[in-house]
Amino acid sequence: MRAMVLEETGGALKSVERPDPVPGAGEIAVRVEACAVCRTDLHVIDGDLPPPKLPLVPGHEIVGIVEAVGQGVPFERIGRRVGIPWLGQTCGRCPYCRTDAENLCDNPLFTGYTRDGGFATHAVASSDFAFDLDPDADAVSLAPLLCAGLIGWRSLKKAGEGRRIGIYGFGAAAHIITQVCVWQGRAVYAFTRDGDNEAQRFAMELGATWAGGSSEPAPVSLDAAIIFAPVGDLVPKALAAVRKGGHVVCGGIHMSDIPAMPYEILWGERSVASVANLTRSDAAEFLEVARQARVRTRTTAYPLAAANEALADLRAGRLSGAAVLVP
Repeated sequence: MRAMVLEETGGALKSVERPDPVPGAGEIAVRVEACAVCRTDLHVIDGDLPPPKLPLVPGHEIVGIVEAVGQGVPFERIGRRVGIPWLGQTCGRCPYCRTDAENLCDNPLFTGYTRDGGFATHAVASSDFAFDLDPDADAVSLAPLLCAGLIGWRSLKKAGEGRRIGIYGFGAAAHIITQVCVWQGRAVYAFTRDGDNEAQRFAMELGATWAGGSSEPAPVSLDAAIIFAPVGDLVPKALAAVRKGGHVVCGGIHMSDIPAMPYEILWGERSVASVANLTRSDAAEFLEVARQARVRTRTTAYPLAAANEALADLRAGRLSGAAVLVP
């Protein structure tokens, strides 16, 4: 197999030849068809998060075909198309796992972070954390659903049932969850980088009610806001934009420091919450919602060897939608 490997945080990925992986008990081995590039991959590679397993194959939005199964996995899984997300395994024993909060597991494994991921021609995953996907759909289009879509969905659930939803940072997750909001009959107010007219046009094309720069005031009082950009300065701006009782949801795994802010913009029973990881039930819900809503992802495909280029384009904000590596 061929893999793009991180040997030290802050460094570039290197192309490495390795033996094809062999699945252990409860695992599957897949031939990777596509793997989307997530901002979390940047945080892992750039050292914004606690140190990962090294050397590491990043990537956690994997679409692939099962080629082999380990002990205890039904033989019938061979040949199926599956999706492999960020949450790679949980302990099943801690208080969170026992109370339907496996996303907060005390002893998890994360794909492309604490176990090797999908920036490769092949990958191994826990069978219980690999989801069956439509065998007839386009693999590149499916890949961003495995994290951008799942985290967007969990963020939207935390935002509540409000009809006016602000979205700060219009990247991969935002362009997916905007389509879900429009399908649900909600109004989306998209806040992009100031002056990013292309992102604002893209938001309007997807059905947003309004799009503007993040420094602009919201044109209406929002019921909730979701922040996908890793920018702490946006938290007080979003709080100032939501109505009393409104929710602000931070959808990223990493964010710059939140600045000091006056208590009055939090008062009125406004709330700030974060989203951590996902659960398998989130995946089951969202994949069905995405099918019903006919979500269409916008992607830019890169060959596997161009992983560093894809990461650089994401880091520089040159992408509209999601980057996807294709072995």
